[in-house]
Amino acid sequence: MDLDAVRTFVAAADGGRFQDAAAELSVTQQAVSKRIAALEKGLGVRLFTRDARGVRLTIDGQAFLPHARELLRAEERAAASVQPGRRALRVDVIGRRLAPAHLLRDFHRAHPDTELDVVTLFDADAAVAALLSGTIDASFRAITRPLSELPDGIEADRVLDEPIELLTGPGHALAAARSATPAGLAGHPIWMPAVVPGTEWGAYYDELAAAFGITIDTVGPNFGTEPLLDTIADSPRLATLVGAQTHVLWPADYDLRRIPLRGPTPVYPHSLVRHRDNPHPGLTALRDHLVSRWSAGAATGTWTPGWARQWEGTRRPYDGAEPRNAPTRRTNHSGSSSQGQ
Repeated sequence: MDLDAVRTFVAAADGGRFQDAAAELSVTQQAVSKRIAALEKGLGVRLFTRDARGVRLTIDGQAFLPHARELLRAEERAAASVQPGRRALRVDVIGRRLAPAHLLRDFHRAHPDTELDVVTLFDADAAVAALLSGTIDASFRAITRPLSELPDGIEADRVLDEPIELLTGPGHALAAARSATPAGLAGHPIWMPAVVPGTEWGAYYDELAAAFGITIDTVGPNFGTEPLLDTIADSPRLATLVGAQTHVLWPADYDLRRIPLRGPTPVYPHSLVRHRDNPHPGLTALRDHLVSRWSAGAATGTWTPGWARQWEGTRRPYDGAEPRNAPTRRTNHSGSSSQGQ
């Protein structure tokens, strides 16, 4: 249905004359007549009768008028829903228990008026495709390829280096340790059935294992977090690796141990990935909120894969501690891929 014709019908019904409708809509009276005639033809009924004073609604016109007004209100709502700042900011956090979800909750506490639509996409290809098509506004991903090789328009800012921790049951040989070294994990099998080959978290753990001689078993099936914790709690041999900000709960009698890794501390590099032409003001606020946590200088005592070192010499991302003041801000060029832990 032609909404211009519907708008013309409402204007004529309110004004009582085609001349008044033409003046309100800044069109000719002839255009008003043509629009009304086309609308009547499409509906198969007459909407107006003419008299000496102008036009009057027929019974069918009276029945149609409230629905015509609702059509125009719906048009206004539809247009407003996609105006920058009027719709929710849609952000992919990969997993609702992972660090990006914590970052987004922290942002929402600081900006409670920014409405959020939180989604979880599986991998880098899905996230980049969604950014390019405009179905999401931002995604938290690790960047495994050179920034210059990412799709045109995709940009990224490194926003969090999340320390990786060892998770063991009470009978594990390292259960009583206050900390452990990555190299010290050699000979202690690590079970991570959620690691998927070809993903960026898969690339991260592949490099971590190669760098420190760690055996990471990714053989499934992957039944989720709870069965993994059941196995770890009862095993004197198996352990797993988790991000320091990964939200994991278990029954008290499991007595699981989260053990920091030191010398060096492996960190998972999270980036906020977005399209540079996205005008949503909430996206600007999110980026500013996260980038403000960066501090000057290179991180010391940490390890990241070689592909994550493309940010060295810029600024160091937030590591999960209290926010630091950052007097300057950087702007990246391109970036995205997949993520998870």
